[in-house]
Amino acid sequence: MATAMALLRLAVLAGAVALLLPAVAEARILLSLDDFGAVGDGIADDTQALVDAWTAACASTNDHVVIHVPAGRSYQIWPVTLAGPCRDEIMIFVRSFLPACLPPRALLSSGMHAPARLRSSSLGLCPCPAGQVSGNIIAPDSPEDWERRDGGKWLHFFQVQDLTVSGGGVIDGRGQEWWAQACKGRHRNDKHCTAPDAPKALHFEECHGVRVQGVTLQNGQQHHLTFTRCSNAKASFLRVASPESSPGTDGIHLVNSISVHVNDVHIATGGACVSMVGNCTDVRLRYVSCGPGNGISIGSIGETPVADRLEKIEVDTMFIANTSNGLLIKTWQDGCGYARKVKFANVVMKNVSDPIIIDQYRSEHPTPCGSTAATRTVAVEKIDYVNIAGTSASKRAVTFSCSDVVPCRQVSLKDVNLKRLSGRGASAYCRSASGKAAGVVVPESCLAGTRGAAGDEEE
Repeated sequence: MATAMALLRLAVLAGAVALLLPAVAEARILLSLDDFGAVGDGIADDTQALVDAWTAACASTNDHVVIHVPAGRSYQIWPVTLAGPCRDEIMIFVRSFLPACLPPRALLSSGMHAPARLRSSSLGLCPCPAGQVSGNIIAPDSPEDWERRDGGKWLHFFQVQDLTVSGGGVIDGRGQEWWAQACKGRHRNDKHCTAPDAPKALHFEECHGVRVQGVTLQNGQQHHLTFTRCSNAKASFLRVASPESSPGTDGIHLVNSISVHVNDVHIATGGACVSMVGNCTDVRLRYVSCGPGNGISIGSIGETPVADRLEKIEVDTMFIANTSNGLLIKTWQDGCGYARKVKFANVVMKNVSDPIIIDQYRSEHPTPCGSTAATRTVAVEKIDYVNIAGTSASKRAVTFSCSDVVPCRQVSLKDVNLKRLSGRGASAYCRSASGKAAGVVVPESCLAGTRGAAGDEEE
């Protein structure tokens, strides 16, 4: 009955309303949350209105259906799963009174040695003032509201194809009370710490052809944007923000996903700007501003007894500032799998601790993967660092701490120039790592097979 009523409402609306979005030629059928009974006052529960609009859109035979979240209102949505498959493509248009906040492609170099295309212009934060962006989707602000619901998800899309989330509005996880109870960071030993993980804010699972663009994601309870077992996904022109003190709030988190492209985003959170685990391949990050937070994180790899395989990862044209890591590859001892064919290029750093780091000594895994030492070690190979420049907040700017059983192989440094923020020289440390260096490399390479291979002593 609910589906039939939704379809009837869709038929009425389809005859009355068509929306021409900017730069889009095709007419689109508009389904406003208000037309499905939403209040939009930030207090009422508007979840059912979103579910009804989704049901109507998913069943529509029209090629271009838009679920509209109007400007000037805040819609409180409780934990919900919106599932496919749907008959055709859907757009969720989270509208703002102002144009979408679009971070520039060019990145700030602060006068340091960097590629010409980075030196030529400057980077500013997303220019939209706080409080003026309308069309909000907000979460309940208390963890108690999740007691009888799925605690691991907030806005969850499952088995959906060709979905676009766009419009310039705000998706606000209101995660402050979750952070206060988190079993991570400064609350690790707090007696009020709660064990269950906080919800993932915007989560796509087993989806294909998803686009998330032009919106602000803020104050995520945990990860702001997650792709799990997804393919052909794209995130672009986003602003992702939460306080530096918010624990585990990764900006974009990839799990077992293929062909994910991220470009033109500004991320400032309490977790990694972008993280990836499991089996991920063909991941491209371009024109990303990162910081504060924990930098770019590949891994932890080998966390489960199943082999993790991460390869064909390309990170190009980034600005990283005031982060606890820069470009990080981390693995578990006794894990299995590999990270290979990874390229970091054209990255400018400012006040970054551990700018370049491979850490294969994260911790021992409680359930070893594989029957021999060689199969219980994550292989790291074919890792390229090209044109990396900036300042390190730590004495050691380059760390390759690799497995003695399966050393890191074919690591290359080309035109790397990292100095301490104080102006003093930085150092490099290598353990069981081999490769090559080319061009000007500062600090001097310690990779086996290159000049200056001894490096500094382990601290």
